[in-house]
Amino acid sequence: MQREREVTNLTGLFKAEPEETRDKDKLIDLFRNRAELKIEFAALRDEKHQLQDRIKVHEGATARVQQQMEHLENLLSDPEWVNTVVAFYQLRRLAKKCTSKLSKFAEQLKQQREQRAHGQLLDEWNEQRGGREATIEAEIGEQRMQSQLLEDRLQAVRNKLAAMNSFVKMFRRKSLETEIDQIVTRSELVQAKENELLRALQEVQNLDPPDPEGLDIASKRTINFMILSFIQQLYLHFEEDGLAAMARESTVKSVGAVNYGSKYECDEIIERIGKRLKSMKSVSEFAEVLQKRAKLIADRAMFRNDDDVVPAPESVATVYSIDVNGVVREKGVSLLGDNYFGVAQALSR
Repeated sequence: MQREREVTNLTGLFKAEPEETRDKDKLIDLFRNRAELKIEFAALRDEKHQLQDRIKVHEGATARVQQQMEHLENLLSDPEWVNTVVAFYQLRRLAKKCTSKLSKFAEQLKQQREQRAHGQLLDEWNEQRGGREATIEAEIGEQRMQSQLLEDRLQAVRNKLAAMNSFVKMFRRKSLETEIDQIVTRSELVQAKENELLRALQEVQNLDPPDPEGLDIASKRTINFMILSFIQQLYLHFEEDGLAAMARESTVKSVGAVNYGSKYECDEIIERIGKRLKSMKSVSEFAEVLQKRAKLIADRAMFRNDDDVVPAPESVATVYSIDVNGVVREKGVSLLGDNYFGVAQALSR
C-alpha cells in the first residue's frame, strides 16, 4: 500500500502542466516584453529629438557663419569698405594682444601670491615640526642619560656584590639582589619610554607637508587692485593715439558696423597700432607705477558685500595717469564696467 502511494506521488511530479497555466505564463511574458519595448522605444524617440535639436543648432550656427562670410566678402569687394575691414581686424588683433597680456599678468600674479602664501604656510609648518622634533629629541636625551646612570649604578652594585666575602654576603646578598632587580626594572621602563619617543620622532619626521590653501579675501582683493592697475596701464598706453576705445569697440561690434574713413585714415590707424605695440614696456619697467596706482584704486574701491573680492565697477571708474615725476592725473573711464580687454574674466574670484 505504501509503495502504491509513492508511485502515485512520483507520477504526479511528471504530469504535464495544465494548458491554462502555460497560456497564462506566455501572456505574462508577452506583456513584460511589450512594456520593455515601449521603454526602449521612448528612449530612442527622446534620443531622436535630442539629435534633431542638435542638428538645428548646428544648422543655425552654420547659417550664421555663412552669412558672416558673405557679408565679409561683400565688404572686401567694396572699395569703400576694404580698408576699414583691414583696420577693423588689426584693432581686434590689438584687443586680443591686450587681453592676452592682461590674462598672463593676472595668472602670474595669482601664482606668485599662491606660492608666497604656501611658502609661508610651509615655513610655519616646518617651524612647528622642528620645535616638536627638538622637544622629543631633548626627552630622548634625558631618557638616555637616565639609562646610562642606571647602567652605571647596576654595574656598581654587581661589582659590590661580587667583591663581598662569604660572611658579609650572608647578611647583604638579599638586599643587594633586590636593589639589582629594581634597577633592572627601572632600566626596562626607561628603555621602553625611549623607544616610544623614537617612534614619535619618526612619525613627526614622516609627516607630509600641508597642501596649498586658497587665498584669503584680503589677498584676492590685493591681486585684483594690481590687475586693475595693469589694465589702466594698457589703456593709457593705447589711449594716447585713441586706439584703446577703438580696439574695445572692435570686440563688441561686428565688421561693417563701424567705418574708419578713407584708405589714408585706415592706414594711419594700422601704422599707429604697429608703433604702439613696438613701444610697449615690460611690466618690470613700470612696476613702481603699478604699485602706486593699485594703492590709489584700493583707497576708493568699495564692495557690495564683506566677502566680495571684486569691487563695484562704479567705485573703480577712475583711471590714474602717473608721470615720471609722480604727478597723478585722473580721468573717468569705467574699464571694469565696460570690461575692457576682458578684465572682468581676469580678476581673481
